[in-house]
Amino acid sequence: MSIPFVKGHGTENDFVLLPDPDDALDLTPARVRALCDRRAGIGADGVLRVVRDETQQPDGTWFMDYRNADGSIAEMCGNGVRVFARYLLDQGLVERREFPVGTRAGVRDVRVDERGEVTVDMGPARVTGESAATLDGRRFPGVAVDVGNPHLVCVTDRIHDLDLSVPPVHDRVVFPAGVNVEFVVVEAPDRIRMRVHERGVGETRSCGTGTVAAVAGVLHRAGHKTGTADVDIPGGRVRVVVDEDTCTLTGPAVFVARGELDRGWWDSVGG
Repeated sequence: MSIPFVKGHGTENDFVLLPDPDDALDLTPARVRALCDRRAGIGADGVLRVVRDETQQPDGTWFMDYRNADGSIAEMCGNGVRVFARYLLDQGLVERREFPVGTRAGVRDVRVDERGEVTVDMGPARVTGESAATLDGRRFPGVAVDVGNPHLVCVTDRIHDLDLSVPPVHDRVVFPAGVNVEFVVVEAPDRIRMRVHERGVGETRSCGTGTVAAVAGVLHRAGHKTGTADVDIPGGRVRVVVDEDTCTLTGPAVFVARGELDRGWWDSVGG
């Protein structure tokens, strides 16, 4: 049996998408790591498995089984949801441009426009307190934000020279399961620039949940609960709207390749 795949990205946060409607693939952590390997595999920041999993979504909603590049399971991925949603629409697996997607952080409503831009209802962004990250011996105070997964938003004066090849050190009491750390420069009330180190991945060109957390954290520091901002990340630009009850993320979803995985390779890297 062949194993089809699709390669895509959302603002250059890239994914290997595996269609698995019958929940038949044994997606082990070793296989995820092999798929994401940029030399020996296809190369990606993570894997999106497309599945109808009745244990996760009893109503039959398509479920996004997202895995980080290191093989770990993640609750949510804003860029991944956009790629996932566009795949469902392009393949005729949904009939309308507005539909729900199941994730481990809950059901997310999405809308795909005629240009391929996707808007995701990301749910609420909850500011949970303050903490700090340490990078290259420098301490960065930050705002802890939960967007279905944990974030630490650190506003600073410059980000271009930060070395994110190593994980920032975080408080393991505050973030026992790890944390995505956003380093943010506020360029205008409605525009910020960001780099991010994602847990289980490293620095990525973009992080969807991170952009939402960043806007929510910046608004919180300014004493606001709602607002809209464009977020410039190395992979492009997205727009985030933060309301009191929920947030939305709008950005592109692009497909670059389709093919089949070699069955012998798949079996050999099963772990």
